[in-house]
Amino acid sequence: MPSIVVVGLQWGDEAKGKVVDYVSQDADVVVRYNGGNNAGHTVVIDGEVFKFHTLPVGALNPGVMSVITDGVVIDPGVLSSELDGLESRGFHIENLKISGCAHVIMPYHKLLDKLEEESKGEKKIGTTGRGIGPCYADKVSRVGIRISELVVPELFRSRLEDALAVKNRILTSVYGAEALDVDQIFDEYSAYACRIAGYVADTAHIVSDAARLGKKIVFEGAHGTLLDIDHGTYPYVTSSHVTAGGACIGTGIGPTQIDRVIGVAKSYTTRVGEGWFPTELCDETGNYIRERGKEYGTTTGRPRRCGWFDAVAVKFTAMVNSADAIALISLDVLSGLETVRVCKAYEIDGSVTPLFPSNPYILEKCRPVYEELPGWSDDISGVRKFDDLPENAKNYVEYVSQALGVPVALVSVGRGREQTVMVRPDLLQI
Repeated sequence: MPSIVVVGLQWGDEAKGKVVDYVSQDADVVVRYNGGNNAGHTVVIDGEVFKFHTLPVGALNPGVMSVITDGVVIDPGVLSSELDGLESRGFHIENLKISGCAHVIMPYHKLLDKLEEESKGEKKIGTTGRGIGPCYADKVSRVGIRISELVVPELFRSRLEDALAVKNRILTSVYGAEALDVDQIFDEYSAYACRIAGYVADTAHIVSDAARLGKKIVFEGAHGTLLDIDHGTYPYVTSSHVTAGGACIGTGIGPTQIDRVIGVAKSYTTRVGEGWFPTELCDETGNYIRERGKEYGTTTGRPRRCGWFDAVAVKFTAMVNSADAIALISLDVLSGLETVRVCKAYEIDGSVTPLFPSNPYILEKCRPVYEELPGWSDDISGVRKFDDLPENAKNYVEYVSQALGVPVALVSVGRGREQTVMVRPDLLQI
């Protein structure tokens, strides 16, 4: 199976980076297909921590081609810093390809993002303020600036002047902010353009040719399906196509070239920002999970909201993605709890349903119906074989698999690459 999509099945932060890193060790190509630097993928190798925001996680693996495709929005300053940071640690990213069709996050996108969020007051979305939404809005409105334009100085200057003529009117007239200076932005972004120009390529042909030749490809999704612009808990969502289908939309390959989908889910649930969260725990157990799991955002540092595993939601996202297997992450975090719970249905106005509602506003009325399972006290961070897990931990994994109707392929018992327990390694072969 040469092409695998790794996609999040919750509200993001599922540790997709760890799974991508693991399965891409034998890959030829790793493709980032959506989102922007509001995503944060963390990988721990031999105790060393690497944090990615734009680069594909596979960039750490020698010989792997790393591709950033059309569906990604790029802050060239952040990307330049990531490249410089890896080089300072001895990783020279030479085999990187950046789509010329990817859109550029400009300073006015970031400023408008923050001003718009502030204007909403209590109705705020919980955006990271990185300019992702406004950049995608310009893309859809056909007024955005692409990477292929950024790296041509004369064209970039012209496009920037046109954009600022409109954006400055909005900034000054609507928000009462100061106008942005075209020369300052041009000089700053021209320096970024020089840094990344050598990586710009026609990635649609590169990825399509790799698939046609039977190369081993890992498609790396950002965020989680419950944040998808279409299938997520709208309006508390991101602005891109998060699902496995986004691997086709954001890269230019067809769905028949995807062989397997690996859905990633934590053994509990977390969410950052605003929005509905039926199994949220605002108590000592929630705090216990947060502290044990170090549940603070890779990108923002914000504490994540924590709760029990929601099998209703994840069964829905597994369906939307046609998930072939589940990577169940952070099982070790639940160690020490006397009992653990899994939400198996919702109660809505006195009626019980096992289905995730298509209307997300109904989630506000949902009350979780739990299955309570015995916990375990053992430290499982050193376990490497599934059979060596405590019986109650194995039962928990098996219950989750049965509740979702999808086999669990691996279990993570820590942040390190080596802290991975194989359950069905055949489902992860690339």
